[in-house]
Amino acid sequence: MSAELNQGDPPALIALDWGTSSLRAYAMGADGAVLATRRSEHGVMHLPTGPNVHSPADAFELALQLLCGDWLAAHPQATLIACGMVGSAQGWREAPYRPLPSREADLADAVTLIERPGGQALHVVPGLLQAGELPNVMRGEETQIMGVLQSWSDEGRAPSRLLVGLPGTHTKWAWVEDGAVTRFETFMTGEVYAALSQHTILGRTMVLGGEHDEPAFARGLRVARSPLGVLGVLSTVFSVRTLGLTHQLTGGAQSDYLSGLLIGHEVAALAPALQDGTEVVLCGEPVLCMRYASALEAQGLPTPEIRSGVTPLGLWRIAQAAELV
Repeated sequence: MSAELNQGDPPALIALDWGTSSLRAYAMGADGAVLATRRSEHGVMHLPTGPNVHSPADAFELALQLLCGDWLAAHPQATLIACGMVGSAQGWREAPYRPLPSREADLADAVTLIERPGGQALHVVPGLLQAGELPNVMRGEETQIMGVLQSWSDEGRAPSRLLVGLPGTHTKWAWVEDGAVTRFETFMTGEVYAALSQHTILGRTMVLGGEHDEPAFARGLRVARSPLGVLGVLSTVFSVRTLGLTHQLTGGAQSDYLSGLLIGHEVAALAPALQDGTEVVLCGEPVLCMRYASALEAQGLPTPEIRSGVTPLGLWRIAQAAELV
């Protein structure tokens, strides 16, 4: 993939992954292949400014033009679709959540249309809502899940039951049955790690930014799944400090130990639901996915598959279901 398009291979779909901190654009051919990709820092919370920006809509339009305005102008026949925080209450226009269960056809039916004067309309994919006493939501991850399903379909695979783990700031675990998301859980593991390491006493003795300390990470996983961790993460997390004070963990090792503790407790909480042979796939940044894979293996569970870069596949799958391509 490159940033430039081959003039002899016009895109059928221009797909946007528009998150909080970044914007990615994919030019996709008539067969669903990614022909070119671009990225900018103009996420929903970092939109550009300028003399012609008088409203949030102007800022979104400018961000789009700065990243791929030449694609849009040169290929007016291409459909424009987006997922992520662009459809949130802080986005270009809110795309209401879809209830569960939900598959690509349900997402396609609920796409929100944003008319752009002088250009292609933007089709915004909705997020998912799990109603109940403790409601849960996702926005953007539903498209990654569809991308995982599409990647498996391209390989001739169609599992009847699948658990998709999406590690990140707010890690999602989604159960998929016969192609429909039926349930999901959210763990704020990434955000809690950042808060604990940067804004509590635990961070006072940490040295951040060094090389990954695998033994320290493994120690955290081991504590989380041992009798020492049975009371939960709040009963073990202070050991980050005490192991440092007793010279059992160096400052550089403490952050990886904390990471192992938090991820270990997360996976330990999920372990009973994973004992039924449900196939697990991790989707996201490969290094973080490898940490979660290690945590699953430490629980005695099978090594999961790891998939990355599937968002354009998910956008293609939803666009097909909506008959946009």
